[in-house]
Amino acid sequence: MNVFSDIEIDALTEVFNVGAGRAALTLSEIIGEEVMLSVPSLKVLNSAEISPSVLTWKDGKFATVSQVFSGPFTAEAVLLFTENYALEIVRDMMGSQMSIDDLAEFEQEAMSELGNIILNASLSAMADMLDISLNSSLPIYSISSPQDIADRFVDCGREDNYILVLHIDLVLEKHHTEGHLIFLLSSTSLSKLITHVQQYLSNIL
Repeated sequence: MNVFSDIEIDALTEVFNVGAGRAALTLSEIIGEEVMLSVPSLKVLNSAEISPSVLTWKDGKFATVSQVFSGPFTAEAVLLFTENYALEIVRDMMGSQMSIDDLAEFEQEAMSELGNIILNASLSAMADMLDISLNSSLPIYSISSPQDIADRFVDCGREDNYILVLHIDLVLEKHHTEGHLIFLLSSTSLSKLITHVQQYLSNIL
């Protein structure tokens, strides 16, 4: 879906790279472990194109945290981690020797907080670099399969809705996981985002 030019994709990727860097630093402070990131890759899909195979997600369950951001444009942001990795992060956050099973009761609260940190870091970087203001809702946590997530995006969208899929690898000393950051936008909101990206580029080029 070529709604962005190559240079606009590069600019958005850099925006999210800065945001991911902020989130990684905060996460590192929370768990006491260095967090390294791969270079993000970004693609844009029409809601009608969404499926687990197109999104190239692995089988299994995902821990998802979603928030709605509003301002010059409105977007639902969704952060996804594999379920097992989410529990391991919770254990690191709690700084405890509890088993994965015992940690399950803390999973929702801890992962909601983690998602809130990462999503807000990413969106605050976007707001700073694009010189806009964004407000966020409270995070919502759930466990879903790739098909559940794909169906949800199709069901809540119309044919003129788009998603921005950001793929990034998170590498910790003890763990390695794939993270996905997804933004669901209407065509109107996407057009407004493109306009702000173009303004950002005109200021730096």
